[in-house]
Amino acid sequence: MSQATQIPPASRAAPSRDSGGLLLAVILLGQFMAILDVSIVNVALPTLRADLDTSGAGLQLVVAGYVLSYAVLLITGARLGGIAGHRRAFHAGLAAFTLASLGCGLAPDTRTLIAFRFLQGAAAALLTPQVMSMLQRNFTGAARARALGLYSAVLAAGVVAGQAAGGLLVGMDLFGTGWRTVFLVNVPIGAALLVAGRRVLPRDEGRRGAGLDLPGLLVISAAVLLLVLPLILGPETGWPAWTAVSLAAAAILAGVFVAVERRVAGRGGRPLISGRVLRAPGLLPAAVALLIGAGSWAAFLFTTTLHLQGDLGMSPLESGLAFVPCVAAFGLVGLNWQRLPARWHPRLVPAGLALAAAAYLCVGPLAGGGLPYELLTALIGLGLGVMPVLMTVALRHVPVEDAPDASGLLLTVMQLGQVIGMATVGTLFLTLARDAGSTRHAEYGTGWALAAAALAAALGALFLTRHRPTAAL
Repeated sequence: MSQATQIPPASRAAPSRDSGGLLLAVILLGQFMAILDVSIVNVALPTLRADLDTSGAGLQLVVAGYVLSYAVLLITGARLGGIAGHRRAFHAGLAAFTLASLGCGLAPDTRTLIAFRFLQGAAAALLTPQVMSMLQRNFTGAARARALGLYSAVLAAGVVAGQAAGGLLVGMDLFGTGWRTVFLVNVPIGAALLVAGRRVLPRDEGRRGAGLDLPGLLVISAAVLLLVLPLILGPETGWPAWTAVSLAAAAILAGVFVAVERRVAGRGGRPLISGRVLRAPGLLPAAVALLIGAGSWAAFLFTTTLHLQGDLGMSPLESGLAFVPCVAAFGLVGLNWQRLPARWHPRLVPAGLALAAAAYLCVGPLAGGGLPYELLTALIGLGLGVMPVLMTVALRHVPVEDAPDASGLLLTVMQLGQVIGMATVGTLFLTLARDAGSTRHAEYGTGWALAAAALAAALGALFLTRHRPTAAL
């Protein structure tokens, strides 16, 4: 292990206030772009479908391609940052993300767009795990607390802001670009961050002797793909036999992955997911709560978008603006939870998820729109805004040398939760809407399903209250 990785964060020279502020702005804007692109395309789908004559399956892959490669490669991206250095990995991921965004915006057909969406997700998987590691390594004391609060706000607001930003960009139709703007907007921002990052991101040597654990990488990648693909494509194709075979194979490979990781550790190697990381207090219950909570979050955004542009007859711009109260509520939680006493932080998570569960029950009765519906979305945003708090609380107990693996694991769980939520609750919504010929009718059953998921996540998060937070960050 290099000397750079042996030095704890507290012993590093803290950046000056000016350079620290610019450093924080660069890495958080990079994180925000990657999170934003999970959902920014949703509101643009009707316009995209008309322009490229895209099938329903094609639209699914445009959305899911990003999340798939993002989820599969996040852990590997975290490991590459530890090996090559977080600065190099962040720059490489940001450059690839910017170029892939340009490819998406200029795509002449659906197949090309899907291919670049997969590349976008892979680049984001290299970019985002470096953010938490650089926060932990370059900020201490009150500066770290402030940085973590802003990081929570970025995670909380990113996906929901994508809905609003997508509607605004498509509605503005800048230079007649229509849906393409939702991708092209990343290009000037990414280029500016690359220039600024070369000036302010600190150099780190990485761990030259660490390996990638290629057997573990191959097995877990295959397992995730075999799990996610049938969940996405199954509803569109009528759940053919291969989907059941794929899900069974994913379960088998999950067991194989455990065996492979134990073998790697037994030989003195560094497994992709070490037992030490999994044994960190609160990490496993946080992962379970994050999986279910993120699933309800993504399903809510997906189904609400369809309802706003369905029975409520909103345009892309109007439906994007309708998410503003939800965005504001997410940001409110992300920016202010650090001000509360540290002993309250683990309790915020089950309380927030329980609030979201209660609010979900009102989705159907208030689906007629208007001010009550807008206030309801704000209440849901307020409750679900605690999910990044959950992630931050869990990572407090992880040693700094394990931060890349732990953050990659939790971000992977979050992405998988979103895919599973859209595939399950989203399918329920579409089925109910088709059978009744009304998205408003579908909101009743969807609300109950979302409430059950949020309540299950809240119960899982209760285990976090059994672990005392560390005294200092």
